[in-house]
Amino acid sequence: MNRRRLIPIVIVAALIIVAILTKGFGLFDRDSGELTLGGNVDIRSVDLAFRVPGRIAEMPVEEGSKVAAGTVLARLDARPLTDALNAAEAQIGVASAELDKRVTGNRPQDIAQAAAQVAAAKAALAKASEDYQRRSDLVKTGAVSQALHDASRAEYLSAQAQLRAAEQALSLQRAGARREDIDAARAQRASAVAQRDKAKTDLADATITAPSTGTILTRAREPGAIVQPGEAVFTLTIDRPMRVRAYVPEPDLGRISPGMKVLVTSDGNPRTYQGTIGYISPTAEFTPKSVQTEDLRTDLVYRLRIIVTNPDDALRQGQPVTVKIPDARPAKS
Repeated sequence: MNRRRLIPIVIVAALIIVAILTKGFGLFDRDSGELTLGGNVDIRSVDLAFRVPGRIAEMPVEEGSKVAAGTVLARLDARPLTDALNAAEAQIGVASAELDKRVTGNRPQDIAQAAAQVAAAKAALAKASEDYQRRSDLVKTGAVSQALHDASRAEYLSAQAQLRAAEQALSLQRAGARREDIDAARAQRASAVAQRDKAKTDLADATITAPSTGTILTRAREPGAIVQPGEAVFTLTIDRPMRVRAYVPEPDLGRISPGMKVLVTSDGNPRTYQGTIGYISPTAEFTPKSVQTEDLRTDLVYRLRIIVTNPDDALRQGQPVTVKIPDARPAKS
């Protein structure tokens, strides 16, 4: 065999050896370079509602509006809630005054007035006793009738009762409120404060604000509508952070780890988006039907959550995407 014929044979043999050594024919390992996965942009949304009933007064945003966290989306007519708050504040004043009265005790003027009533009751009793004694002597001689004598006795007994009542009232004035009464007054004030706090919470709950940056997907009610607590008024899609859900086949699980950088692309959009693997599910599952893969749908896969930057807001929720992991570790043979 001449040398010219040997040269092509040697070249072909060398190429075959190189291909085998670099796994070009897949005889030893799968590709050790970039790993490509299929996935979808996560659909994340939340229904927004009032926590109190009422009539919607204003709704300054429309469907499709981009909103930042904290943006006011709707307000109820707050007049009934404001009235309830004012009434609760007034009740706190009444309860506080009653508590102060019981804790501080009675005023000196009140005690002096009670003492004066005791003195008056003693004087009245002394006069009633004198009249009763005198008529008791006269009834024996027939100078006064029995009826007049009985009336004097009734007045005397009444004067005794009035003195006892006045003395008891004076004792209570000097002793002040009982511990039980003070505790009851404190409880009344605490109840009034709780009612005030609830009224404040209800007033705050008469406003719906965006819990995060997102887009108004649906506007289910209009101004003037009467709504009940928990009745959905808006549906907000959550745009930040943008998440992609992808699935890695079980044989490739060891090639990736949280924190790896990824590249995300979508059909019809030439831009490539940067992302980071944030979570790898510890549990295997079958490939969801919503994800387009080249493998059988019955293959076991592990779910990935990828955080993606979306500066131009071109990625849309539910959109199918392709995820490439340039730094994936080589596959084992």
